[in-house]
Amino acid sequence: MKIEFRKVPTIQKDFCIDFNSVKFSGTFCKISQKLVKIESTISGNTDVACCKCGATFNIVLDEKVDFLLSNGIYSSDDERDSDKIIIEIIGDFIDFEEILQGELESLRSDYHICEACSKESKLVELEY
Repeated sequence: MKIEFRKVPTIQKDFCIDFNSVKFSGTFCKISQKLVKIESTISGNTDVACCKCGATFNIVLDEKVDFLLSNGIYSSDDERDSDKIIIEIIGDFIDFEEILQGELESLRSDYHICEACSKESKLVELEY
């Protein structure tokens, strides 16, 4: 789902995207001329790799994620914005599928430990 930045409404609008077995849903609205706020949840299942043995396993997602989308380069001295994920949009279009794929890649790149390795008492990584 894509929407042109200038056409984003100032009242909250619902969205829902399904990608593989992951659901990305929530609301979005324009909060200033150059900022759009997205309040969303990412739920479902995705495969990740164990950081110790490299085995792939499935995790359940239930993440609440809030974004600020900036039309161009973002700068702010407001400390309240420090806990938000800021995405700078280039090209005047907001692509919700691209945002979801970026968040999934971020989740996958985190350190995950499979069940077998969590039971292992060794502190060193296994070679594979």
